[in-house]
Amino acid sequence: MGRQFIVVEQMDYAETFIVKRLKKVIAGEQGGISEDVGWGGGGSFIVCELMQWNTRYVEQIHAAQSAEELQALWKTLQAEAFLSYKVDFARFNEHAEDFAQLSLADQKRFLLEVLDKNQLYVNLSEIDDADYQVSEEDKRLNRQFYRQV
Repeated sequence: MGRQFIVVEQMDYAETFIVKRLKKVIAGEQGGISEDVGWGGGGSFIVCELMQWNTRYVEQIHAAQSAEELQALWKTLQAEAFLSYKVDFARFNEHAEDFAQLSLADQKRFLLEVLDKNQLYVNLSEIDDADYQVSEEDKRLNRQFYRQV
């Protein structure tokens, strides 16, 4: 594929800073290392985004405005999310009234802690699992990127 490098960025500022910088480099802007090495411009790039899984629940927890929202989300998490093996969920559910007595911030903190952070995004090895609903186009792109065509 003629790649020289791959840029990986997980922070939200990728579109704001990194994409703008790559466009300038391709256009031949002379700054930083480009000037030092006599870069004349050229090339291309694509932006790909990882398919979220538990990350979407992190965002929903942060956005929740009430304990009722978090209680409804807790039911969703138990049914759909990847949760930590360290938590005894049956025991937690038995003592739901104790959870309800926590502040909203502490409830959010707890729910964030029970999410399995190794499952924030869909792993490549799982893209054929129907539960994730990965489109055929995304599967094709991944196979092409990883040269599995």
